[in-house]
Amino acid sequence: MKQDWKPGTLIYPLPAAMISCGSTPAEYNIITLSWLGTICTNPPMCYISVRPERHSYEIIKRNMEFVINITTEDLAYATDWCGVKSGKDTNKFEEMKLTAGKASVVRAPIIAESPLNIECRVKEIIGLGSHDMFIADVVNVKADEKYIDKETGKFSLEEANPIAYSHGQYYNLGERIGGFGWSVRKKK
Repeated sequence: MKQDWKPGTLIYPLPAAMISCGSTPAEYNIITLSWLGTICTNPPMCYISVRPERHSYEIIKRNMEFVINITTEDLAYATDWCGVKSGKDTNKFEEMKLTAGKASVVRAPIIAESPLNIECRVKEIIGLGSHDMFIADVVNVKADEKYIDKETGKFSLEEANPIAYSHGQYYNLGERIGGFGWSVRKKK
């Protein structure tokens, strides 16, 4: 048997990402989000959804840029902390001892400790209700070389131990169960 529940957002798990924003060190901030994702491959586009009352909302809206910083087990504490503390009251980079690195294209900082930084430029903002969606072009990606295979050039994010968010909890990723197309490959 299944129960009917009121409509809700139960599409889990989701990435747990720290979004960095701001155009000057005095304005730099981090907001933790899971309401984010890929929209398009070509051109590369993604989105984040942010509540208008959040401190980072106005910073992103004013600068029209942000960086999605993929989080890991090593960054789990900072990921949660940056999601419950307001940047109005504290400097999250300093408090969590995170490095505000220089992005290649946008003015928003990267979080240097993150294995993957996705630089984004906002293309459109759509008001949806509790959240506004920032639709963005991906203008650059910075990948930590220690997760890039020197022979194949393949980036192995799984080696960085990324975390996911599911219904109020953080999780590491489990074992790989297959790869794209494994269900239809001919057996050797």
